[in-house]
Amino acid sequence: MEIIKIIGIALIALIIIIMLKQYRPEYAIFISILTGILILFLVMDKLTGIIQLIQNIEDKFSINMQFISLLIKITGIAFLSEFAVSICKDSGEAAIASKIELGSKIIIISMSIPIISSLLEVILRILP
Repeated sequence: MEIIKIIGIALIALIIIIMLKQYRPEYAIFISILTGILILFLVMDKLTGIIQLIQNIEDKFSINMQFISLLIKITGIAFLSEFAVSICKDSGEAAIASKIELGSKIIIISMSIPIISSLLEVILRILP
């Protein structure tokens, strides 16, 4: 099970971080970032599998690939920004974390405008 590996790595990193904070607090953030990157690499094959599944669905049902691509990009932005926000909060930089959250939300909204407008067009065609 992948989750057991992830939890194990996270708990080991947590113990190392707790021990490092007593003697070298400046290294604790590096361990946190390294742990996050390691966990991302562990789940990367699952992510590629999800993308392939979405592409298979797109092929079977002839969904516009532009929308699927946008949804994948939006999801990636959400994951990456959450990762960056967590690192900033762990470092004690809540102000920077809030700016990352705001920026990512604005980018996600701007990227979703084509999907929203297409959805509104479909709704307007259905309504008399």
